[in-house]
Amino acid sequence: MAAPDLVRTARPDDAAGVVALRAVVHPYLVRGVESTRQMISEPPPGEEWTAFVAEVDSTVVGWVSAYRNVRTSATGSGEIAMLHVHPGHRGRGLGTALLDAALDHLAPLNLHRLRTWVSVDSLRFAEKRGFAPSRALRYALLDLRTPPPAPALPAGVRTPALTKLEPRRLYEAFAAASADEPGDVASDALSYEHWCYEVWNNVGLDRHASTAVEVDGELVAFSLVKRDGERMWSDMTATLPAYRGRGLARLAKLAALHRARTAGVTRAYTSNDEANAPMLAINARLGYRPVATLWSCLRDVPATG
Repeated sequence: MAAPDLVRTARPDDAAGVVALRAVVHPYLVRGVESTRQMISEPPPGEEWTAFVAEVDSTVVGWVSAYRNVRTSATGSGEIAMLHVHPGHRGRGLGTALLDAALDHLAPLNLHRLRTWVSVDSLRFAEKRGFAPSRALRYALLDLRTPPPAPALPAGVRTPALTKLEPRRLYEAFAAASADEPGDVASDALSYEHWCYEVWNNVGLDRHASTAVEVDGELVAFSLVKRDGERMWSDMTATLPAYRGRGLARLAKLAALHRARTAGVTRAYTSNDEANAPMLAINARLGYRPVATLWSCLRDVPATG
């Protein structure tokens, strides 16, 4: 007799199954087994983070995570991230069960707004459960077997790898460059502790490929690379506001792409908010092609008491 369907809290040893599921449903998302295991076993600080899996016959066929968004403390925002079910197991209530588990986890946290991300074919599922589509996130792929030309460095410009940088220095540039990042939920700056968790200490971060740009010794731009084998993810490419419009973000990304290619990466993925026209234009010029769109969907939580 087959084992009954089960929705339960995720465990570190689910990591391989979660990555295999993601490769089927969202092949453009890059998070390897070790990075996924780290996320489950060492949740982000202060987020009340948890995750649930749906299991059928001892195989992971569904996933969702739920947490408080610590970058939106003023608005009390919660996230229900990447709910997905294997196509061969849809229509049996697993998506609803995963969503219910996530909502039950968030209910005691006194949140005022929830956000989730869904593919175009899941918009109806989200809308039926009270989530309204807000804005699109565009995913794109660059085939690094035929890369764009390597960058030429202007006078006074250097492109050191992250292995040459102190983390606090990169954090300060990260905070300054991301302050006006587009989105439908207002973001505060990450604390240094949380940034170290998300970025610097993430086992998926490739510090050899990730690249900073220095102008006359000042760190003014960077491009972060997370890697899983032959695939990479451009985690963030940004420039300090005072240095924008000089092509430095493109320079950082090009240098990072070429370093990753030299290390064996063949496919480079990235995403951008639909309102981030400058980065969308940079990626188009580099040769990225669209592969998917996810929609941010919002749901207000009625006040209680």
